[in-house]
Amino acid sequence: MTRYDAIVLGLGAAGSAALYQLAKRGAKVLGIDRYAPPHDHGSSHGETRITRLAIGEGAHYTPLAMRSHEIWRALEAESGRELMRTTGGLIISSAHESKATLHVTNFFDNTVAAARSHGIAHEILDAATIRQRFPAFAVKDDEIGYYEAETGFLRPEACIAVQLDLARKHGAEIRNRTAAQRFDAATSHVAVTIGDEVLLADKLIVAAGAWLPELLEPELAALFRVYRQVLVWFDPGDAHAQFEPGRFPVFIWEVQGATEGIYGFPAIDGPRGGVKVATEQYDATTTPDAAPREITSQEIGALHASVVAPHFPALSARCLKIATCLYTVTPDAGFVIDTHPASERVILASPCSGHGFKHSAALGEVLADLAQQGRSPFDISAFRLSRFIKG
Repeated sequence: MTRYDAIVLGLGAAGSAALYQLAKRGAKVLGIDRYAPPHDHGSSHGETRITRLAIGEGAHYTPLAMRSHEIWRALEAESGRELMRTTGGLIISSAHESKATLHVTNFFDNTVAAARSHGIAHEILDAATIRQRFPAFAVKDDEIGYYEAETGFLRPEACIAVQLDLARKHGAEIRNRTAAQRFDAATSHVAVTIGDEVLLADKLIVAAGAWLPELLEPELAALFRVYRQVLVWFDPGDAHAQFEPGRFPVFIWEVQGATEGIYGFPAIDGPRGGVKVATEQYDATTTPDAAPREITSQEIGALHASVVAPHFPALSARCLKIATCLYTVTPDAGFVIDTHPASERVILASPCSGHGFKHSAALGEVLADLAQQGRSPFDISAFRLSRFIKG
């Protein structure tokens, strides 16, 4: 029976990065995915993902983001493909008592504090300056902006494809369209069951995204809730110039009078590529198999009426593209990077909750370190399961 140094279940953002890092180090490693990544069934698709350096979700994330930027550039040099584009990024907020919460409370202030702490270049803009520099944004007089020049976006499908291609070149084995039924940890190994076959490894990294709860015991599965998200690309029409990179940055907006913030991207693929705008929906939990993949005209119309029209009046209601993706969210919207409570041979990786992709390259190194050495030079104490499981 073939035995591996490590098996990686799930080859999305974190899994592909972990597989690449392990293979590059010479490990005998197998990657398994129920589809053929990059694919559009999970969380790591939709053409773009925001990447920013000062992280409002917590100071412990910023070093991961900074290291990930270094890795993306190295991967670009090795592969010859564009993975990350710097466009500048604008986070909009206000002192308004009723405004959207983005993953955590005090997101805007946390971002500013992280920038100052880590020496990240930024500007604080008043409403008049935002209107002057970025006229497509219909900001209110009491709104302010945090502008970070090094913010931009990643091409998630390309990031995954490049890491998987390089992992193969370094000797990794990959099994696509293969679903694991379960895993069982013993004293000397971990066994992964795939149909009638059992695979053995010294370590197992479970980076299954929205499928993670299906592989866990009920008490652990209950920590991860899956939510369907809607992504829409609207037609800028004659106002295209207002939404081009340089005049329209990547943005995140703590909208007044709303429960969920909005985010989006410039028209990065020309006039027919559209302007991607989305909110974050947490109304109802779902599963990967049950989540509707179609987006109704009512959903598109409601997004334009409630989000686009009030904040980007020059952006038309015409929809050019649509997509859905899945968030896997923990109770505090933070990551889980930790060993399984029953076995140190099993590493659970859920760097999701809607803000994970930007960190995934560095988390690949973290997961490889945990699999090979049992520790990481990054402080990942905030990602431990113990914050949810007491006793």
